[in-house]
Amino acid sequence: MLRFMAKSKLHRLTCTQANLNYVGSITLDPVLMEAAGIVPYEMVQITNIANGTWWQTYAIPGGANSGVVCLNGSSARHFHPGDKIIVISFGYFNEEEVRRLVPKIVFVNSKNRITEVASEEIPFTEYLPPDER
Repeated sequence: MLRFMAKSKLHRLTCTQANLNYVGSITLDPVLMEAAGIVPYEMVQITNIANGTWWQTYAIPGGANSGVVCLNGSSARHFHPGDKIIVISFGYFNEEEVRRLVPKIVFVNSKNRITEVASEEIPFTEYLPPDER
């Protein structure tokens, strides 16, 4: 049996752009993609902290070290510049892989620069990066 498991999370990204006229997807800084183990065209789930919108699409790389987080296509109606979002990637794992699975959680500041990469959830209910406290 295979289980569908979370393999990584980009936590509290700041949406930098929303492009209604693009075909579709989320454009991410490839530095963020690499830190989370997300490859081009991989399906991801996006949650908008501001309004609770949940979206599924594929990731494409933007400019390296740009901090870009752009929701393209129809998702631009639900995600706006300045919104805080969470991007989660998933995978199918067999029972042995599930036992060894250590998801990556990538924390960023308000400029979408990596502040920490953790291998487990931080054990408290609210997390704000240092520049947002």
